[in-house]
Amino acid sequence: MTVRTRFAPSPTGLLHIGNARAALFNFLFARHHGGQFLLRIEDTDRERSTQQAVDVIFDGLRWMGLDPDEAPVFQSTRQPRHTEVALELLARGHAYKCFCTAEELKQMREQAVAEGRAPRYNGYWRDRDPSEAPAGAPFTIRLRAPQDGDTVVDDLVQGTVTVNNAEMDDMIILRTDGTPTYLHAVVVDDHDMAITHVIRGDDHLTNTFRQSQIYAAMGWERPRFAHLPLIHGPDGAKLSKRHGAQSVVEFREQGFLPEALNNYLLRLGWGHGDAEILGRDEQIRLFDLDGVGRSPSRMDYVKLTHLNGVWLRQADDGRLAADVADRLRGREGIAIDDATVERIRFLMPGLKERAKTLADLADSAAFLARSVPLSFEPKAEALLTEENRDMLRRFAAELSVIEPFTAEEIDGAFRRFTEREGKKLGQVAQPLRAAVTGSTMSPGIDATLAALGRDEVMARIGAAATR
Repeated sequence: MTVRTRFAPSPTGLLHIGNARAALFNFLFARHHGGQFLLRIEDTDRERSTQQAVDVIFDGLRWMGLDPDEAPVFQSTRQPRHTEVALELLARGHAYKCFCTAEELKQMREQAVAEGRAPRYNGYWRDRDPSEAPAGAPFTIRLRAPQDGDTVVDDLVQGTVTVNNAEMDDMIILRTDGTPTYLHAVVVDDHDMAITHVIRGDDHLTNTFRQSQIYAAMGWERPRFAHLPLIHGPDGAKLSKRHGAQSVVEFREQGFLPEALNNYLLRLGWGHGDAEILGRDEQIRLFDLDGVGRSPSRMDYVKLTHLNGVWLRQADDGRLAADVADRLRGREGIAIDDATVERIRFLMPGLKERAKTLADLADSAAFLARSVPLSFEPKAEALLTEENRDMLRRFAAELSVIEPFTAEEIDGAFRRFTEREGKKLGQVAQPLRAAVTGSTMSPGIDATLAALGRDEVMARIGAAATR
């Protein structure tokens, strides 16, 4: 048997972090077992489904590196097949026409509540002859669900879960307008796509019992199910905006790397010994459903941010420089050209040592893209005293004759100058850092000057010294 999993989001909003984790688990499970990972867009809700949301899903999955093995399937294009199966169930006697009006169904529910029963359909048309209905009356098609016994699901995460069939009513599989319901369409699609394992959130568990009845009525083999516990906020409540970012787009905009988000989501509800920092190859090698816990996970933004810092320090400097440059474009007083990108790349080893996100990197690298006169933070301004400005003029003369203008040569010039002036390195480096960056924080001053280049350094020192 070839393992085939699927990720089946509805394009009605952003790619939520819980859905992203489900996509990741489906992808890794398929890869671990040498199978295939598929994508189905469940866009049957035409009023809420948008092309923009579809694009967000595609873009988010691509950014996370979760590419499907086949072309995406759009559920809305399969409506004729959904109808075909519903009519087949009708012909076999496993479904029937229901002519109840909306008002009759409302009264049915109200009566059930008044009698202390669950507000469900009471099977009024289950055993009636359709000829009893008024000519031309609209109807739905309902599944003739079993009324005795149990429906059992041997879930790969939750274990064996059972529901009494008497607790479920005859669900609608085809509406009065001929469109299929979600629960029916999903079963038909999963069967036709030869899905072997359905891995999704445990909020779908009740759906699984109903869908199992469709599989049984059609005589189809059920896929194996695995229902993942939900992701809660740090306080244990439902994850919401007040906790922080909730969607893949938000995490990307805030400067998280896909490697870090994938790594974090994998460890959110799944474990393998003490393994923490896991790249894609290692994830595929280790992942299986027996490592997924049954309890809800709590989103830990502090841990994710720390993990992102670890992945930043391992990332390619050229890639980070390109991303930082994109983040800086459009900021006031910023000019990005090839020379600026090269400055950022050159200084990246020092910049990324303290950064936790790409947003941090962009903020710390912004001085490399500014032109004179710089704006100065208050602490930097305080360092540019008249005495220090005189010292910077003298040191500029020292820098003007360095050849080549490299970090090593600049470091040598620092040591010669501080010895001659009778000063400590910090007494020279901090005013100089303020003059060329506008702040009191940067990577090593020798590397910072080398990244800026001689002409830019001289221009910045000159502008600061004449303030």
